[in-house]
Amino acid sequence: MGKGCITVTKYFLFLFNLLFFIFGALIMGFGLWVLFDNQSFIAVLQESSDTVKVASYILIGVGSLSMAMGFFGCIGAIYEIRCLLGLYFTCLLLILIAQVTAGVLIYFQRDRLKYEVSNIIKGLIVNYTGQNRTTERTWDYIQKTMKCCGWTGPGNWSENIVIRNSSNLYPCSCRNESIPGTDIKDVGLCETLSTETPPIYKTGCMASVEKWLLDNCAVILGICVGVAVVELLGMILSMCLCKSVVQEDYTKVPKY
Repeated sequence: MGKGCITVTKYFLFLFNLLFFIFGALIMGFGLWVLFDNQSFIAVLQESSDTVKVASYILIGVGSLSMAMGFFGCIGAIYEIRCLLGLYFTCLLLILIAQVTAGVLIYFQRDRLKYEVSNIIKGLIVNYTGQNRTTERTWDYIQKTMKCCGWTGPGNWSENIVIRNSSNLYPCSCRNESIPGTDIKDVGLCETLSTETPPIYKTGCMASVEKWLLDNCAVILGICVGVAVVELLGMILSMCLCKSVVQEDYTKVPKY
């Protein structure tokens, strides 16, 4: 390989590693959002399922490792250090295998995940007390903003322990503001003025939540595909550069 080709390969590898570093930061940022966010549907799942927490830790770990590999890849490319380039190639290969394995597992376990989510939400509705726990506040927020009631429909609330023992209570966040009636509240349980049907939304939140999840999954899938493309290009360029480096010159590495 000519000197000009080596130079081009070196700086292309540096560019791809910079992108790899940025994608890693995005993945880590998403993992942190999943772990600490309390204003979205994810917060409902966090307190009820360890799977979501484990997934967030995995995302943070993968993102951190990707950032570290991007950094070392940049150093190995600029200073043409074969050991760093070889280590970089090996780690990229392992990360890529792990990503493909995780994607396959998620794809084949999607029905189980859907079933688990359904059970979590129905359990939350049954045990809802309106005491402003994080998961209850988040579910109230979802029902109010998505203009829905219950998981499959408002009938889910008939299984609630408190509402089942009362004839005139309904979740305040289900209140349809277009229907005249009692004062509008964001959380807790409200009383109807009479024995008439409560002024609530008639559709469940399952379809809206599934759409929300699909939209966010599309974003994550796009990021993962982008990372995989950068990984493949990085592996190819690192091998090409590693083969072209005949002898390492450690005097190029800056001393601190």
